[in-house]
Amino acid sequence: MKTSKITIRQLFGISEQILNGANIEIKGRKGAGKTSIIDAIRFALTHSSERDWVIKNGADEGEIIIETDSGLTIDRKARKGKVDAISVKENLTTVNKPETFLKSIITPLQLNPVEFTQMSKADQNRAILDLIEFDWDMDWIREKFGEIPQGVDYSQNILQILNDIQSDKGAYFLSRQDINREIRHKLAFISDIAKDIPDGYQAEKWRNYDLSAQYTELMKRRDKNGKIERAKAFRDSYNNKLRGLEANREIAVSAASQAIATERDNLNRLIAEREAEIRAARDKLASLDAKFDDKKKIAQSEFETAKAKLDKDTGVAEQFMNLTPEPTEELAEEIKTAEAMMKHLNEYDRMSAMQSELEGLKAKSDEYTEKIELARSLPAEILETATLPIEGLTVKDGIPLIHGLPVSNRSDGEKLELCVDIAVHNPSGLKIILIDGAEKLDDESRERLYTKCREKGVQFIATRTTNDNELIVTEL
Repeated sequence: MKTSKITIRQLFGISEQILNGANIEIKGRKGAGKTSIIDAIRFALTHSSERDWVIKNGADEGEIIIETDSGLTIDRKARKGKVDAISVKENLTTVNKPETFLKSIITPLQLNPVEFTQMSKADQNRAILDLIEFDWDMDWIREKFGEIPQGVDYSQNILQILNDIQSDKGAYFLSRQDINREIRHKLAFISDIAKDIPDGYQAEKWRNYDLSAQYTELMKRRDKNGKIERAKAFRDSYNNKLRGLEANREIAVSAASQAIATERDNLNRLIAEREAEIRAARDKLASLDAKFDDKKKIAQSEFETAKAKLDKDTGVAEQFMNLTPEPTEELAEEIKTAEAMMKHLNEYDRMSAMQSELEGLKAKSDEYTEKIELARSLPAEILETATLPIEGLTVKDGIPLIHGLPVSNRSDGEKLELCVDIAVHNPSGLKIILIDGAEKLDDESRERLYTKCREKGVQFIATRTTNDNELIVTEL
């Protein structure tokens, strides 16, 4: 579809200008009004302009009508003090949603290809990607990723969005990087803890081990065993102790006998010496046997008392002496092991908690990896179903490639020719290209561009700054 007639009235300083659908080059000095024609056509197709004044000074209304060889008519009016009007008809039938329709028949690169050549590499890539037609919305993003990824400019082309999502500067990559760093830190910490924990460590066994009760049992056994040993030792010394008691008795009796004998001798001597005291001495002598009996009885009583105590102690000892001692070594070793094992519980619990956290972190890291890989795989899926603006277009790492080469590898002339290819790729599109500033190309590149437009059946309207004082419109 090409234009057959373009009529401009009272727009951008133009009183009236009619173009017949031919390829034209508009020449003249700066400020002669060359770009006004192109600006008017852009205004008709996009309803946008960088100029402050659209309507010609002194007029109340400006209008541009574009007619095509397919029966399409575009009539846009700019009205002072009123809302601008747009009418799009196809074979006299009004087209609903005219602005949406116009976007489907024209691309930004057709309307300003020279500006495209002067863009930065990133903006050129973005301009190409913006031409890929793929129906998506935020629900599509949410369905694919389970959420709306953060830190992404969603006003971009979907392929640029996916590239930003999977980028090493994207939220998923950076979050995964932070998580993996934390995983490595925790693994190192766990390894440091684990080297001090015995192999096969049974945390629950030692957590539930009643150390106090086992200590009590051990002390009980040791006390009982001590009593058994003391009972046996006491029983073994019974006869010796009994003989000691009997010896004490004999010693006491012997001492008493000697004392009495000595006293008797003294008394006999006194009798001899003191007959006057014989009666008294005899009376005292008569009482010595009784005194001896008393001492003998005392000695016997002490013997019997000591023997009774010895027998009593022996009876207590006999309760234990025949008992079998209980083993304590195994229990003591168990308690020793338990004490050693229980010292590891806090560190083991810390390690277990970190291992649980690790599982969550690894799961989150895997989730981010899946989403990054998804963002990397989706462009291929999109390109399989999307409407592409040019043959040979692929996308790698968010960069559009045409027949395997990035746009930035092309010369300015080749980039302009690329805009021509884009213009013809849409079979229902308007095959027109507006070249504002053709003087920026060398003669050879400019002629090659014009020739390609003719060969591809694309109408071109070009402006070129010259030294001509008058505006010259030349059909080519």
